[in-house]
Parts: sequence; structure tokens; C-alpha cells
Amino acid sequence: MLNISNGAKKALQMLRDQGYEAYCVGGCVRDMLMGNCANDFDITTNASPYEMKQVFFNECVIETGVKHGTLTVVFYGKPIEITTYRIDGEYKDSRHPETVTFSRNLKDDLSRRDFTMNALVYNDSEGVIDLFGGKDDIKNGIIRAIGDPEKRFCEDALRILRGIRFSSTLGFEIEEKTKEAMLKCAPLISKISAERITVELEKLLLGKNVKNVILKHYDILSYLIPELGKMKGFEQRTKWHIYDILEHTAVAVESAPKIPHIRLAMLLHDTGKVHSFTVDESGTGHFYGHGEKSAEIAKAFLSKYKYDNFTAKEVYELVKHHDLHLEEDSVLIKKRLNRMGKERFLDLVKVQRADNMAQNPALTKISHFDTLENMVDKILNEECFDLSNLAVNGKDIMALGVPAGKRIGVILKSLLDEVIEEKIPNERWALINRAQEIKNG
Repeated sequence: MLNISNGAKKALQMLRDQGYEAYCVGGCVRDMLMGNCANDFDITTNASPYEMKQVFFNECVIETGVKHGTLTVVFYGKPIEITTYRIDGEYKDSRHPETVTFSRNLKDDLSRRDFTMNALVYNDSEGVIDLFGGKDDIKNGIIRAIGDPEKRFCEDALRILRGIRFSSTLGFEIEEKTKEAMLKCAPLISKISAERITVELEKLLLGKNVKNVILKHYDILSYLIPELGKMKGFEQRTKWHIYDILEHTAVAVESAPKIPHIRLAMLLHDTGKVHSFTVDESGTGHFYGHGEKSAEIAKAFLSKYKYDNFTAKEVYELVKHHDLHLEEDSVLIKKRLNRMGKERFLDLVKVQRADNMAQNPALTKISHFDTLENMVDKILNEECFDLSNLAVNGKDIMALGVPAGKRIGVILKSLLDEVIEEKIPNERWALINRAQEIKNG
């Protein structure tokens, strides 16, 4: 017996008490069979939307997609999506069916779904019902399309990205015919909304199998980022690298912490290399200015796929500065903290650490990044690097007879610079005396 939520149990029981078929379906069943916790429970039933309304007339019902047979019913404060068995009509836009016909037959409903592992249904009375071999595919770690895979992906191109996303998050391999159909139908990805693409890509990048997915399915991902295809087999011809640009990128993504904007920055950080390659007289490869070029490519990508302002800004800055030399120097670190802010500076250290981990292991310097992080911790706890930490403020400067206006800011900035450069201590009377000197010229 699978451990379904109390809300799902109640919904199933209420439908079955009225003589209808009802089952948990899809990802929740897959996750429970894999021994994982299921957070979202979806239910499929042969009850029509009208009949569902009668069953749940005393419950909180939200008509989320009633014309497509879906109602959301809230039990114990949690929503449960309940959908009538249905047969989808023609998919003219490669995303949505033109028509939906309700059915009383469970197989009709399961036949329209994407992958065998997502076409399993369950209730406590009948156990797991598996019409397409989904249990075996889960056991063997296989992602397989239901029926004709090309038809499945032509119906809904989002299924292509879902397939490689599942490969990343679950660690499953994509069955060969399914993979071939995904690649054949990949041009249809252009019909998917930007918002849906960003959701799938984020989940993919946070997956445990992300490196292998980038290496095996770069040809599909190239429909989002064309440079990925050019990076395959592009040797870097330098002692610092043992991988081609694509494999370096894949290893760097996997080496980065599971933070969405940082992993996205690692995916994009070397896209400019294919446009910046030169070879010197000794045969050594160079990529001068690739950080700027990669940032341009990242900016265009982030705009096209409508990323939020925070993500767009942070990814752009991290990509642009990913190869900036960060010295183990307290004064220089404080200056960078002042310019970048502590969050972006620490993110840059994470980016550079992941980048370094994807280079030649014999030449990596991971201890350098440990030292930088330790120095930042010390500065944050003990030292001053911005005006908020300065031991004086604008009122103190005005008390010296400086009138309100830009001059106050100039003096404070000068004091901060001298504190950062360790010329004077961040102590009130030392700063007051120095401010008086600056005021007097």
C-alpha cells in the first residue's frame, strides 16, 4: 500500500462512494514507487466535471480547467487536481489539443500521456494499475514514450524538455527510439512559451544527472542555446584544460552549488569561447575577451526567455566577470565587496570554484577559493567595506560645519576609501579628525 495523502484518500473515497472510478495518477505514483515522498497528488476519474461538482458540493472547489475536465478541490488546506478521463483531439500548435472528449475508459486517458512511468495509477483498493510497462521502466531506470514517440512529441513539444529534465532529476536513461523522436521533433521547441522553458531548464540544471544530460542531449539543448552545439568537440589547446568546451561546461555546472542562477551562469559562462578562439605561435589556444562575449550571449538568452530581473542581472554579471582574477588581498577584496556587494562577490567565488574544478586537475587551486571565503568571513565580521559600516555618518560631517549636499557624500566616500585601504582605522574620532582635515583642504 502506497502512502498517499489524507486529502487524496478522501477525494478517492468520495468519488468511489458515489460509484465512480478514481485513481492517483502520474508523478505522485511514480515517486512513491521509487520510495520518494510525493508532494502533489493528481487524481483521474471517469466522473464528468458536472458529476464531480455534485460529489464535492460541500467542499472548496476551484474550476481551474473545467472545459478540459479539471477541477481543483481543497482538502485540509491542500489543493488536489481531479481530471475526467479524456481523449485529446488534434494538436495544431504542438502544445494544446484543439478539442477534448470525455471518456469512461481509463485506457483512453492513460494513452494520451507522455511517458510510461507517468501513466501509472493507484488507489488503495486496486493497488497499482500499469497498462504500459511503467513499473519495469522505473525499475530499469528508463524513460520511454507511450505509443508512437514521434506522435507524442509532435502533440506537445514541451514533452521533449520534460524528458531530458526527468533524465537529469531522476538519473534515468532515455530509451533509444524515444531519444530519436525527441531530436527529430526538437525544432518544435520554438512553439513552447518562454515561461515553460525556463521552468523546465531550471529543474534540469538542478538535477543530479545534469552533467550526463548536457553531454548526451546538447543537440536538443542547442535549440535553446545554439553555441552548445558548436562547443562539442571544440578542443581548447591549453595546459589548463583537459576537456573540450562542452564537457568543461557540463562538469562546471555539476560542480556548482544547486542554486538556480549560479548553475545557469555556469551553463552560459563559456558560450563566447567559440567566437573568441585564437592560436599563438606555439600552438596554444587563447580566448581573449570571451567573458564579455559570453555575457552578450547570456543577455540575449535571458531576454528571449523572459527571466526575472534578479536572475537576468546576476547571471549577466557572473558570466561577464567569471574569469576576473581575485587576489588574496584584504584591501582588494574589500574594494570588490564595496563595488559588487557581498552576495554577488561570494557568488563569483562559487562560480570560479566550479570553473576551476572543471579544468586540469593537476593545475586546480581549490584552496585559493577556501582562502577567499575565509577572508570574506573575517571582513564581514570585523572590518568595514561600505558606508553602512563606517563609524561616522552624514550628520557627523554636517556637525563639522559642512552644509547639506554633495560635499558630505564626497567626504564620506573619501573616508571610506582610506578605511578600506587601511590608511586610517574605522574609529569615530579618527574619522572625525580626518574629515576635518579634508574639509579644510
